[in-house]
Amino acid sequence: MRINPILRRIPALPATLLLAVLAVNANAQDEYLAGYLIIPTGERVDKSFDAGFSMYVSTWPLLRHYPGHRFQTGLPGTWMFAQYDGTAPKKMYSDVEGGLGWWTDTRFPTETPKFIMGGVAPNFSEIANGPAHGAGTWEQPAGLYGVAQLSPWLLFPLDGLNIKQAPKGEFLGYGYLNLPLANAKKTTHGKETPTGPNCWTLFLNSSNFKGPVAFFTPYFWSHSTLNNPSLAGQLLDSRPVDPNTQIQMETQYIPCRVAKDSKGDSYARISPTSFPQNYGKQSALVHRSTSYNANALYNSVAAWFGGGTLSTGQVDMAGAHVRTFPGRGSATWEIRTPQPDGKDKRVPISWNSFATPSAVAPFTFGYKWNESNVAQHDKLVTLPEYFRLEKGSDSKKDRWIPIQESMVPAETNLMSLKWDRPVENAEEPYVTPAEPKSTWKQPGPAAGPFKAHLGDGTVVTYYWYRFADQPSLLNADLTLEEREQMQKKVEKIHRSWPKNHNYLAPPNFGKLASIDPALIVKPPKGLEIGYVPIATKQELANHK
Repeated sequence: MRINPILRRIPALPATLLLAVLAVNANAQDEYLAGYLIIPTGERVDKSFDAGFSMYVSTWPLLRHYPGHRFQTGLPGTWMFAQYDGTAPKKMYSDVEGGLGWWTDTRFPTETPKFIMGGVAPNFSEIANGPAHGAGTWEQPAGLYGVAQLSPWLLFPLDGLNIKQAPKGEFLGYGYLNLPLANAKKTTHGKETPTGPNCWTLFLNSSNFKGPVAFFTPYFWSHSTLNNPSLAGQLLDSRPVDPNTQIQMETQYIPCRVAKDSKGDSYARISPTSFPQNYGKQSALVHRSTSYNANALYNSVAAWFGGGTLSTGQVDMAGAHVRTFPGRGSATWEIRTPQPDGKDKRVPISWNSFATPSAVAPFTFGYKWNESNVAQHDKLVTLPEYFRLEKGSDSKKDRWIPIQESMVPAETNLMSLKWDRPVENAEEPYVTPAEPKSTWKQPGPAAGPFKAHLGDGTVVTYYWYRFADQPSLLNADLTLEEREQMQKKVEKIHRSWPKNHNYLAPPNFGKLASIDPALIVKPPKGLEIGYVPIATKQELANHK
């Protein structure tokens, strides 16, 4: 999953780290493991499948112990780019790329991944990760208003959507489909530049919640064109999507230490890193990567909103293309050693010595494991912890090869490393504007406050807002009439699309992951239709 550009361009939120003292000799350095797992798909998908995608991704704790706020990695994910009739705009990057993972600016992390939406405005000028979650500050928001809440049953926390703690390879189904909630506009913020109608809507399929959650407002994309009119009509508010999305797993930091023995040989140890054992002894990581055309959902919903028969919201698989996996792949995982000049020395690990990419089941990518080099426990496969540097020759480059613990010289002290969670200062709460004249207060919520106690040790304060009166829509360049038109459509959805109905086609095998049960909410009496929960604060339960 591509997540690093978001954080490379946006400073991490303050987090003072009290580094754990490691019992390693003076030769040890602050190395780390990073790289990509490349997951190729098979056939090219016809460009007409341009109305969204979905996939199932395995959910598990990658590391045994959360290693602190330097940790950043995504579980397998993808990039949703706009599709163009001709050449794409030059020197412009914009997409949807969030997914499951851990980020340096996750304030309240645990070993369990969270989910963010990851909308990227042109060249990372703004980031929208969920309702009231994104880049910038409330004084200068840069994506904080980019996502509107749609579901009346699922609360989306400010720190990312929580998976129930301690997953072991269950599948989370997610994707984005275009819903006809908005109309195209000829002007944006009073200027003669258009805003398209596309509302790319997050759909989830989990054990305890199914259906649409939230959507990127068209204005999130289009208002970037006010400063760059050449991009008008070129962003995701107006353009269909490219169905041939790439799938990768991107890792930016896993703790690692390197030490030399008295002979000058180098050894390394990585923090215990695991993959799910969820298909026999194999790991099934990505399942049913699917691209959709307008007949899958959009057209039936548009006809329903126009006075036609009810659309159930379930995708029509006649308008879907499920991609195959050829069973090949590659890995660029490498141990990176900081150098005095600020650059890293990078040496790959011998990934193929313990993992073989495979189409482990129909429409499924995963890994088969060399059982002599991995450990198996509690439905997880733990990768080799110890490596020795194998020096290259004229035809081969240096590489780290896995070895048994007994082969590591005691003088390196690598065996005495402790990978416990480091002690860190408590993170400050997420808060939203409280000023009486802000869009959070005028017209303001219809009910609340309410509290949700989450498995990550936080408490979320939330209110119920009328859908059309939620802050993101009040900041989406919509007139009262336009918001009321959208309100009527959403009330139809609330009446007819329950949270336990299959919208995405279910997986062929395996179990579904669960959303943190505390996030499954029930509207107050009288607010069952047309109202949505909006988080306004998130803090540690024991915050003082």
